[in-house]
Order: sequence, then C-alpha cells, then structure tokens
Amino acid sequence: MSIRNLHRMFAPRSVAVIGPSTKPQSVGAALMRNLLQAGFGGPILPVHPMAPAIQGVLAYRDVASLPVTPDLAVIATPPEAIPQLIADLGARGTRAVVVITAGLTDDGKEAGALVGRRQQLLNAARPHLLRIVGPNCLGIAVPGIGLNATFGSAAPLPGNIAFLTQSGAMATTVLDWALPRGIGFSAIVSMGDMCDVDFGDLLDYFARDDITTAILIYAEAITQARKFMSAARRAARAKPVIVVKAGRLKEGARAAASHTGALAGADAVYEAAFRRAGMLRVHEIDELFDAAATLSRMLLQRGNRLAIVTNGGGLGVLATDRLIEEGGILATLAPETIAKLDAVLPPTWSKGNPVDIIGDAGAQRYSDAVSVLMTEPNIDGLLVTNCPTGVSTPLEAANGLVKTLSNRCPATSRLNIFASWMGDATAREGRARLVAAGIPHYDTVERAVRAFMHLVRYQQSQELLLQTPSSSVPFAAADVKAAKAIIRQVLADGREWLDPAEFAAFLQCYGVPIARTEAVTDGAEAARLAREIKRPVALKIRSRDIVHKSDVGGVVLNLVGPIEVAAAADRMISNISKALPNARLEGFVVQEMVMRPGSYELIAGITTDPTFGPVILFGHGGTAVEVVRDKSLELPPLDTALAKRQIERTRIASLLAGYRDRPPVHIEELVEVLIKLGQIAADHSEITELDINPLLCDQAGVIALDGRMRVHAASTTAQSRMAIRPYPQSLEATVSTSDGGCYFVRPIRPEDEPALRQMATGMGTNELWHEFFSPLRDDTRRSAARLSQIDYDREMTLVAWHGDTLIGIARMTADPDLEKAECAVLVRDWSYSLARELMRLLLEAAAIQGIRQVVSVLPTNHAALSTLFKDVGFSLEAHEADPSHSLATRETEQPHP
Repeated sequence: MSIRNLHRMFAPRSVAVIGPSTKPQSVGAALMRNLLQAGFGGPILPVHPMAPAIQGVLAYRDVASLPVTPDLAVIATPPEAIPQLIADLGARGTRAVVVITAGLTDDGKEAGALVGRRQQLLNAARPHLLRIVGPNCLGIAVPGIGLNATFGSAAPLPGNIAFLTQSGAMATTVLDWALPRGIGFSAIVSMGDMCDVDFGDLLDYFARDDITTAILIYAEAITQARKFMSAARRAARAKPVIVVKAGRLKEGARAAASHTGALAGADAVYEAAFRRAGMLRVHEIDELFDAAATLSRMLLQRGNRLAIVTNGGGLGVLATDRLIEEGGILATLAPETIAKLDAVLPPTWSKGNPVDIIGDAGAQRYSDAVSVLMTEPNIDGLLVTNCPTGVSTPLEAANGLVKTLSNRCPATSRLNIFASWMGDATAREGRARLVAAGIPHYDTVERAVRAFMHLVRYQQSQELLLQTPSSSVPFAAADVKAAKAIIRQVLADGREWLDPAEFAAFLQCYGVPIARTEAVTDGAEAARLAREIKRPVALKIRSRDIVHKSDVGGVVLNLVGPIEVAAAADRMISNISKALPNARLEGFVVQEMVMRPGSYELIAGITTDPTFGPVILFGHGGTAVEVVRDKSLELPPLDTALAKRQIERTRIASLLAGYRDRPPVHIEELVEVLIKLGQIAADHSEITELDINPLLCDQAGVIALDGRMRVHAASTTAQSRMAIRPYPQSLEATVSTSDGGCYFVRPIRPEDEPALRQMATGMGTNELWHEFFSPLRDDTRRSAARLSQIDYDREMTLVAWHGDTLIGIARMTADPDLEKAECAVLVRDWSYSLARELMRLLLEAAAIQGIRQVVSVLPTNHAALSTLFKDVGFSLEAHEADPSHSLATRETEQPHP
C-alpha cells in the first residue's frame, strides 16, 4: 500500500478513542484530554466498556454502539484485544487507525497462537484497506485542523513542517523544543514499529500536501527500500526533505535495530541513499529545524562562496573556520569592491574578507558595507554578524541592515543574507528587529555558516538529480549469457567463491580490462603457459578451500620463464599441503604480471546491504585499503554523472586529476568500470560480494590485476533486490509503421535531455498539448532534464528514434498505489501510425508494471488525438471540470500470473 486512505488519517471528520482511561495519569486519559483541548471540529467518540462518560463526553460500550462511523480510530487498549478491534472497525467502515499500544510482536509464543499479534492486526486490516500507524507510538497530530491524537505533554503549533519520526520520545522532545521557538507543524507522525504505514507512504502523502513546505524525518531504520527511494526522490523534487538518521556508529546502529525491530544497514549506505534521493542529511535536532527554516524561506543558492561582515575580528575567524570545515569557500573580493569599501569604511578595516568594519560600527557603516558587498559578483552568500560593544548598540546595527535590505534592487535581491547577532541580554532587541523584518537570524556564527552550507548542499543534491550524463555504456557490450553460465557452474560445484580464472572470465564478459589469467591443472602446464606468455607471471594456488591465498604462501609474483614457474609450483604444493592438509588443491592460476609504473591502485566493487541491496564501492585500493579507508558508495544503477561524482567524493580523486609532473588519469575508462559494475548488479542476483583490487589506473586507462567474487543461490530476481529500478532494457523494440516508417523505441534515459530540447524546437503550444510536455516550452536544460530523469518504478517515457533523431514521446506517470496512470503522446510532424505504435507499447508497459487504469485529458479541439485514443481502446467522455477537454479512460490487460 501507499497513500490509499491516508486522507482519513490526516483529515478525518470524526475520531473514535478506544481505550480512554478514567485514571488521570494514564496514557488513555492524556490522549483523550489532548483531543478535547486541541479544538477538533468533528465528533470525538470515546469507547469504554464500563464508563458512561470520559472527561465529560458520552462514551460508548463498543465499536458497534458508535452513532457514526469514525474516519479515524485511536487505540490504547491491551494488545490482545487489538486485532479484533481492527476487524470490527474495518467492517464498520473506518479506514484509518493509530495504535498507541506496545507489545504487538510477531512472536506467536507470547500469544499462544500460530500467528503473532502484529500479523493478526495486518490480517484484520487488509480486507478493508484500513491503514495503521504504529503500533508502539506516541500518536499523530495535525494542528491546522485541531487534531492532537497523542499523549504528549505539549500541544504543537500549526505551521508548514511535517515531522515524521520513528521515536515517540523524539516526538515529545521536539514538540517541547519547538514551542518556545514558535516553530509550527502541518503534521507530526510518531510511526512506532511501522507495521503498515512507513516512511515511503508518508513521503508520498506529504509531498502532495499543499500546506507542507518541508518534510523532516527522524529515522532509525528504513523498510521497503525501493518504495522509500521512489517516494523520497519524488518528494525531494517537490520540497526540502531533511533527515536525521540515528545509529551512525555501530553501537548506535545496534541500539536502533533493537529499538525498532528493523534491520539497519551500514550508515555509509544510508548516506548514499539519502544523497541519491536528493534529501539533505543533518546530524542534530537543532540542525534539522535550522535547515528546514533556511530551506523553506531562502532563495536558490548559486554557489559556496561566502562573504562575511563583522564588527569583531574574532567572529570573522570563527565563521571562516566553520566555513572551511563545512566545505565552503571564503569569497575573494574584486579590486573594485575593495576600492568601494575603502571609500566608506575607516582606514583600519581588514582590507579583505572577512570584512571587519571595526568595533565602533553603527547603522550607517553596516549599511554602507552591506550595500557594497551586495554588488560583488564573486560571492554567493553574505553573512552579517554583530557583537555587543559600548559604542554602538546591536539594535542600531540591526536597523542599518534592515534599512539596506528593504531597499534592495532586483539585481541584488537574489543574494541570500544570513545574520548572527551574538550575545544575549544586549543583543535581544537587535535580534527581535531582524526577526520582525524577516531576516534569517542564527544565535551563533557557526550556526549561520552551517545554514549557508545547508543551502549549498541542498542545491548540489538537486543539481545532481538533474545533471545530464555525457553518454551511456552500451548494453550490448555485455555477454550476460556467458556470465550467468560461469555463476551456474560455481554454484553447481557447491562453491561460493570464483577462482581467479573464473573471475577474470566473468569480468571479460562485461568488457572490464583484466590481466591475462588462466587456470591450469599442474606445474608442468603452468610452465608451458609461462613460456607462451613470454612475460613475468604470477602463480596462485587454485583451491575452493583457500580464500586468502597469500596468507598461506599461495601467491608468488614476478616469476620469469618456465623453470622458475615449475619450481615455484612444486614448493607451493609442498608448503600448502603441510599447512592445510585437508585443503583440496585443484591446480594453479597463472596471471600475466602488469607493469604500469606510476599508476594508482584503486578498488571498485559491489557489496550487498541488508536494507538497500547492491551498492557500488569505489576508493583507494591496494593492500592497505582497510587502513586508508578512502571510499565512496553509490546505489546502482549508475550513469556517467553519478559515477564521476562518486569518484570526486574520495580523497584520491585529487591525485587522479593530476599534479606536478603527474598527468591526469583516463577518467572515462574508470567511469565506465563503475557503470558496468552497476549493470553487473542488475544482471545477477546471485552476487553478494565483488572486489576488484587493485584496479590500476593511469593516463593509458584501467586494468584489473586481482579480485574476488562471492555468489549464492538467489530467491529473487537481480532487479527486484535493487533499491532503484534499473533501465528496463526489455521494453526496447524496433517498430515498423503502416506508413512505411521504421523506428527504434526504448525507455528514456537521462542523456536524452539534449535531444528532447532539440525535438521541441519550433513546436507550438498546440503540439505540446499536455502538461507533461510543458517543461519543453521553457527551452532550458533543467526543464528538459526533469522529463529525461524518471523513476522507472512509477513512470515510463518511451522515446522513438529515426536514426539519430528523436521523433516521438509517449509518457505516463502513476499514482503511488499503481492504480491509475495518466498518459500523453507527442510526435514531431504528426505521424498517426507512429503515435499509435507508441501508445500500444506504453499500454503494454503499464500492464507489466501492474497499473490497472490509464487515463488522459484531451483537448476537444485536437481531433486527431481523440481518434488515436479511441483507436487504442480508450473510451471518451466529457470532462466534468473543464468542458474544453475530454477524459479518455482505458483498463489495462493484466498479464496472467
């Protein structure tokens, strides 16, 4: 499920409270009190088997006795009664329930039943499509409608922030923290054990909520990773999504896992997932709200160069330190700006950035300095700070800043301004003046700088979502059939690890360069192969029982000629037989020694996370890889833009770019290896580990020297275990149309953005008839990128090519439940037969994805469209809300199971 019936949860017309207590200090009493005091406009219906009234409100003995069917029920009864209550409520017509109660586990032993209580609860809810928040939660609150269905001690203020938390304690803490700061909420959801409603569902719901301008998350563990990633990517494009992930360190992760009952993956993988989704991750609660406030009221951030104005040099130093630590840049002022500041500031000012305007600065000096800096072309943000002095008051300084910003011209209004008036007693009036004027204020310069960098990182994440890759690695380059045969043979032999020869053959199936590596049965055959290679070789023992071969003398390097190889083989067999008498020795692997002086040793591979599935790893390799710990993770699939960003996040990237007399490496080949690893992850569900280490890289390219791969029998398909659905190559088709045309049709890819813009050139509004295509009217890279970068799980865009020219588009986007999708088609120089073929293929794709109904809103003055949609099986009727359009509807033909 996803957002189905969640409107009953967050916009109910009536609420039943089941389990309200007559004991003043109980959870049930607090729950009822909060509901009554919050000002909810609908009926509140307490259910109690014995009490005639609860806190002055008439009570009902059971669900059947309720005079109306409640949209929402809140349950705080003992756990054994809850499954039946859910069934009764569902049968009555209730579609949303919050379960406050803890103790509903799936351990059937406690209940003396074959099915645990939690599963009983879900079984009772499922026939009625009833949605459940909890169990083991604080409750929910929607302050804007007077709903406070929690047992917290504080009533939240209405506002525009949705706060989603797995921890009830965190919810009460945040509520208490937010009240004195005047921070309000569109909703607060304590999710508890998330037996039904989870982060993916709530992200989908609040992404569409007009009141919510930012979504804050406190997460301990994520469930259903693919649903979460789809929802998070869509939400992050619509509004800021900011997350605090607990359990960053292994001890905290264990505590989080025991707290929520969910399996938590490695923190670095969570970091990669949040970054890929376009979410902003922070690490503290005050940082969470600072970021929300900053992102919801600031303009788009242009870059990371900050200028600082201060009346105290120490504040400038502190701000600069924090800026550099956070990855920002202290802006360099242009000579013209320095000259302008010389004209308005005392001779003793700092002559650079930070701009220290001296401790006696008053309103006019602040105004003059800020006015000059707002015209400086080399800054992306401006921090204005003040410390109390006995010469000029903080209020006077604040008045100077307010006056300047109120008179900003359009040319300077796009610059984000941050203020920090330090101190307390004497700074209060100045701070109040800034807040009243709507100027973002932060208690310390460090927090102000952090807010600036929140904007920078958020903008970087959004740009990454829309970055156009330069090209894609050809899928035809892989021999997937041969690669699968290698894995099948390993599993048939009862092994987990591929030997080096098999590993080399596997990489060659994907065109990954690797040193010549072959398996032989004995020392004599190894000697013959060495004579054939005519270069120094490495000799390695071949045994399914020995994984780390160098630890037992199973690797000898730089052997020259057959005599040395034969002697080394004899010694290796003798030594290993003594050290590991039970190990099965199956021969040797002979590998050509690669001499690439000056090359860098890298590592690239695949690891499997218990939550997010396959993850691509890149970093500084070699024998000290675990000591150096220079690595970066990314969720597959990858394109060139994502792979380059992954490389850039490592420390060794600065060396790969070249320095002094060292030329830059062939970065394109390195990028190609990472993309191919993503393809490998999508092709083979059996792979649990894959390491290429070392992967040598220099200006000539890359070559793998060694590696290992572990496999196991898989119960799921490779693509289903991935957190992001990869490119659906199976939908590619070559179609011939009735008018003699021949076109290649495939799902859209991010690198199609330039072709989209080219196709739209010269097309009028009538041709770009659907809102799907309205971004193409803007003729900007960013707008076209939004169409080319899609979530294949919930959207599909098929593009038709005639040679190298994009000629047609058919697009659909589905609701999170995959019940309904809206579609549209666009063909350059209208070809009816091509449009028909595109719609036919799009409907087939909809059926494969499980979408039940496809609709489109057609302009009534476009007769060809109406004819087309009727021709492919749509029924047309008048659009109720817009008489100038008609509604086309078609049920899909679901494939047989």
